[in-house]
Amino acid sequence: MQELAPSAHQAPIARPLRAAAPSSPLRGTVTVPGDKSISHRALMFGALAVGTTDITGLLEGEDVLRTAAAMRALGATVDNLGQGHWRVAGRGIGGLVEPADVLDMGNSGTAARLLCGLLAGHPIFAVMTGDASLRKRPMKRVTDPLSATGARFTTRAGGRLPLAVEGAADPLSLDYVVPVPSAQVKSACLLAGLCARGVTRVVEAEATRDHTENMLRHFGAVVDVQVEGHGRVIELLGQPELFAAPVVVPGDPSSAAFPAIAALLVPGSEVTIQGVGMNPLRAGIFLTLQEMGADITETNRRIEGGEPVADLVIRASALRGVDVPALRAPSMIDEYPVLSVAAAIASGTTRMRGLKELRVKESDRLAATAAMLVANGARVEVDGDDLIVHGAGGPIEGGGLVETHMDHRIAMSALVMGLASKRGVTADDAAFIETSFPGFASLINGLAGAEPIAAP
Repeated sequence: MQELAPSAHQAPIARPLRAAAPSSPLRGTVTVPGDKSISHRALMFGALAVGTTDITGLLEGEDVLRTAAAMRALGATVDNLGQGHWRVAGRGIGGLVEPADVLDMGNSGTAARLLCGLLAGHPIFAVMTGDASLRKRPMKRVTDPLSATGARFTTRAGGRLPLAVEGAADPLSLDYVVPVPSAQVKSACLLAGLCARGVTRVVEAEATRDHTENMLRHFGAVVDVQVEGHGRVIELLGQPELFAAPVVVPGDPSSAAFPAIAALLVPGSEVTIQGVGMNPLRAGIFLTLQEMGADITETNRRIEGGEPVADLVIRASALRGVDVPALRAPSMIDEYPVLSVAAAIASGTTRMRGLKELRVKESDRLAATAAMLVANGARVEVDGDDLIVHGAGGPIEGGGLVETHMDHRIAMSALVMGLASKRGVTADDAAFIETSFPGFASLINGLAGAEPIAAP
């Protein structure tokens, strides 16, 4: 079992990294870590199912390891068999037990918010905390609707962690309209609905990633989804018997975006990324890049574990600015920092609309992304919730130090920017990359045949 440090009280030692333009193109075939969203859910549904669930391709980053530890604390048997192969012996719906200690969710907002839903439906008491970054992130967006089940939540001011929950003994089903596009809020409500009698109904005005709905069906729940305009109405029949089912976790499209954009920006590059999840509610980044002129080819399309998967062949391309509609934001919300890097090197202006959700990520990602670009010579404007980047039509100047704010995606975006810069780019702390993409720097260096990413 992998050991986890008590993140709420001991932050990792800062690890600055610098990236510079490589001396040769990026070339090779790689895989990226398993999809983080699916990995969290596979462990949780395995814990709620009857029987033993085999999971292959699980992301073994810090965030997902926190979820594995939480499932053990709640009574499931969770074994790491090596190389992304895990086995979970579940306890059945309503069978989780009260944890003996505080549940420490590290840096993972997904784990914390989904766990609120899972705990709300069980008649147990639990306390949840996280690292300094997670303790700043709002939880009211899930605790408010979940309180209608009969669960009781106590939080710090502003609905922040640490958080205590007393789950409902006889949880009520929910009928909830999600006020902002959020797969985390939708999923928390559906997880709570598993333990409730009757039908839980969740309405979203804009469709968000549907991994929870897919996995509910995969484990045997009855889920009905109706499309209404740009949104969806999801209905879940409560108190189902979930049965163990094998899960193959595809490569994370959010992680794949980083080597993909690096390959697009470094002249002469050609990189193949195998086994990437291509769920249309997650793959907006690749559609946007293709609109910008990116040479991206999907090959070997297939379905694995209810999710569409493909291999991606990416060749260096001259990109142009585009207008990215707000309706696409839910399908690529985590990829805007690295997309902004591509926009800074492209010709023309790129406007990314409707990025309000970026303000409540691991950092205020909208502000952090703009600051990252400005520090390295890009022309950037923030207009309300829109980010406007004026492309240089070639390598960015670079030379700046990027404040990552304990945010793994800002750190990786800064390093990708360094690969397409004149003077290199330094990330002040890249330690948090391990939460979602263990071995990121080594993967890029392997494609380069050298070490364009190294300690400064």
